Amino acid sequence: MAYKFITYHQKELTTEEQIKKSETFYHFLDERRSVRDYSNEKIDVRVIENIIKTAGTAPSGAHKQPWTFCVVSNPALKTKIREAAEIEEKKSYEGRMSDRWKADLEPLGTTWEKPFIETAPYIIVVSKRVYETVNGEKRNNYYVNESIGIACGMLISAIHNAGLVTLTHTPSPMNFLGKLLDRPENERAYLLLPVGHPIKKAEVPDLQRKTIEEIMVVYK
Repeated sequence: MAYKFITYHQKELTTEEQIKKSETFYHFLDERRSVRDYSNEKIDVRVIENIIKTAGTAPSGAHKQPWTFCVVSNPALKTKIREAAEIEEKKSYEGRMSDRWKADLEPLGTTWEKPFIETAPYIIVVSKRVYETVNGEKRNNYYVNESIGIACGMLISAIHNAGLVTLTHTPSPMNFLGKLLDRPENERAYLLLPVGHPIKKAEVPDLQRKTIEEIMVVYK
């Protein structure tokens, strides 16, 4: 069945307006940092809903929207998720990760311990939907990893826009998340993000991002 096509309207901006808006947005997102120290200050669930709706506007292969966002605030469930995540992380730090990998992480101060899973008022577990079942027939989705990656980028930006903080956590393997959240067979956990406010004296590494010359190549 073909989609009905409608006229698209985009507000026209002058070159000066484009430069100003793009620069302002860059500086805004440049303030975003991955935070590991969270307060337990409550957040209105409507904020979380708006953040996820924003992520849901991401483009996807054949518009299949192959994502599910599991929002967890239940303390007992968060404790179970932390315990399971730390089991996998401890195994990674003690044997799965190379010495070079651990050396690269050392300046960031990360360890196998993940208290933010319990402390943050919400965690969002993003799952990719590998396929759908329609009338008993299995139908694969397209460009699933690319689609979910774009959605997660927009999710992180939306969290920052709401005045909140997050970080990306990818315990490996992540199968335990699907089991604890009782997700269907067609879903695979992709990313875990705590969402909340930082503690009053939260600290982050004093990092420098690559310059525009290092990340952009122009072909004229």
